[in-house]
Amino acid sequence: MKKKLPTELSGIKEIARRANVSIATVDRVIHKRTGVSLKTRDKINKIISDLDYQPNLLARRLASRKTIRIATLIPKIGGESSFWEAPLRGIEQAESELRQMGIIIEKFFFDQEDSETFIKQSRLLLRHEPDGILIAPSFVDEAIEFTTTCKERHIPFVYINSDIPEQKSLCYIGPDLYRSGYLAGNLISYLVNDNQEILITNVTKELEDRHHLVRKEEGLRAYFADHKRNNVIRTIDVLQFDADSIESALSLQLNENKNIGVVFVTNSRVASVANYLKSFNHDVLLVGYDFLKENIEYLNEGVIDFLICQKPVEQAYRGVMSLYQHLVLSTTVEDIYLMPIDIITKENYAYYRN
Repeated sequence: MKKKLPTELSGIKEIARRANVSIATVDRVIHKRTGVSLKTRDKINKIISDLDYQPNLLARRLASRKTIRIATLIPKIGGESSFWEAPLRGIEQAESELRQMGIIIEKFFFDQEDSETFIKQSRLLLRHEPDGILIAPSFVDEAIEFTTTCKERHIPFVYINSDIPEQKSLCYIGPDLYRSGYLAGNLISYLVNDNQEILITNVTKELEDRHHLVRKEEGLRAYFADHKRNNVIRTIDVLQFDADSIESALSLQLNENKNIGVVFVTNSRVASVANYLKSFNHDVLLVGYDFLKENIEYLNEGVIDFLICQKPVEQAYRGVMSLYQHLVLSTTVEDIYLMPIDIITKENYAYYRN
């Protein structure tokens, strides 16, 4: 059985004792320096393997005196949705763990309703010359321009929450958007009979940058097509977040199409739709996304029937730690890390961890 040694010093001493060499010789082998014969090097490396010895990364980082800067670029927390509070918590969790390693996390935020703020913040971020970047690519064209510059400057970047497949990032950490929609289709198929219709609702101000919503819709439609379900599936885009705009868009659909049995909201703004359905006593089932306080309140009341959740705290935490793994440990990072797709109900939400 392999034995882990308790400290860096005792580990090196034990290796030196077993190899019958000096501590300095062991140190040269560990740090791949010259001056050690091949025979002695092989002998020391075998002992290191037998003991499952792991060098003290904290000591190594402190000795290097090099500061690693990781920048994060995500939407600021907005009034209509508290979704981005969760990724920010993940970033802060990683920050608290990496601070002692001499790693600095610099946070930049943009307005999810204004692409110009993304451009401004991305340029400001680059002036800080980070070693790696965590990014939520909410605006596709702007994100491509930004990450193209990152590639030119050899700055690794990680995508979270949604991906841009044409752009080769260090890794993507987030949901499989298509499979998420496919799962929603599976779930909704149990909720509707053959005569009922489904209303897909995209609540977004940026029609040009709704690729992540479209992928979910494609997945849902594919499920019904694959399983030869012929239910009518309608789609509407609600371009404003205020109550009047949501009421106007939904009332038109629900009053003209009496067979709508399920409303599927493709993002975290399902609470806005729930507020309308509750106010006007519409008897339809409601499915949406994300474990947010405002969504849980409607879930608990029975207005929202199901929430699909994909661990945004863990997405951001893993994103920062992947950059650490690449920049500091020089180890391989998975290019795609897909999050689980969880279904939350009134009965199990109290036990869920985001």
